[in-house]
Amino acid sequence: MVESATISELLPWLLPLLLGYGADLLLGDPRHWPHPVKGFGHAIGKAESLLNRGSQRLLKGLLLVLVLVTTVFIALQYCTSLLTLSPWLYYPAASLLVFWGLANRNLIDEVKAVDKALTNGGLPAGRRQLSMIVGRDTSCLDENQIRTAALETLSENLSDGVIAPLFYYLVGGLPLMWSYKMVNTLDSMLGYKSDRYRLFGRAAARLDDVANFVPARLTALLMVVVGGSPRALRFLFRYGHRHTSPNAGYPEAALAGILDLRFGGPATYHGRVHKKPWIGERSRVVSQKDLLRACAINQRSTLVMVVLVVTMLLLQGGVLLP
Repeated sequence: MVESATISELLPWLLPLLLGYGADLLLGDPRHWPHPVKGFGHAIGKAESLLNRGSQRLLKGLLLVLVLVTTVFIALQYCTSLLTLSPWLYYPAASLLVFWGLANRNLIDEVKAVDKALTNGGLPAGRRQLSMIVGRDTSCLDENQIRTAALETLSENLSDGVIAPLFYYLVGGLPLMWSYKMVNTLDSMLGYKSDRYRLFGRAAARLDDVANFVPARLTALLMVVVGGSPRALRFLFRYGHRHTSPNAGYPEAALAGILDLRFGGPATYHGRVHKKPWIGERSRVVSQKDLLRACAINQRSTLVMVVLVVTMLLLQGGVLLP
């Protein structure tokens, strides 16, 4: 710890974090606002259409990942260095970047929208709304399967969209936070096992697995703590490793334990049925109350993570200051 560090020296880390978190809590990301991830997606899509053809697709995919992630890190490092020359520029810009880097309010709103569509519009509306936030085929899902899939998404994306960005903000500030966002966006667009992406998207998928190894397990532990459920801890060790993903199973197992239900089972992706392992023990009807309780778990887990990040920054006493 650097003993000479003061609160004023830590403000470049603390204030953007708190303001960005508060903005996400209150606003989410308004649908029509500009967002860096949309730019990421556009760049990835253009590059994929140019490179994902012919031979050496594995190498091309690897080079694309290295170039884009490195570019984001260097760009954010350069921009934050320039912005720190003027507090009037730095604090608004850094707070906006933290705000853009978090997605908990949007995630919760999307899950609630699925429940609302299902309640008001029946199965067709519920299936359409769910299809906006999951990759699986929703056309044949019944009401219980729709709510179960929404809960799975809620737990997985708590890690990807909230806890992981906060973790990397703690480790390396805005440059590392946004490098992670690029890694996650690459995986969401390219990390499939279909014939089109099996080779080209392999590097993106593997890097995302590595990047989420610690955050996914940290997310699950946070859920266990805020949920106050010994069963969730037991499920974490019993079922977390059974998911086809090396990371997604841990938050799912924690939520399955908190709510005492079961995730997983057969699911259709891109026309193919995948027999996903079961996570949990009790097959039961998922209620609206379960969805609301899961949303509250997400909110409390995020709050605890923010408190942990602030605490760690204070303890480190300025070692990571820009």
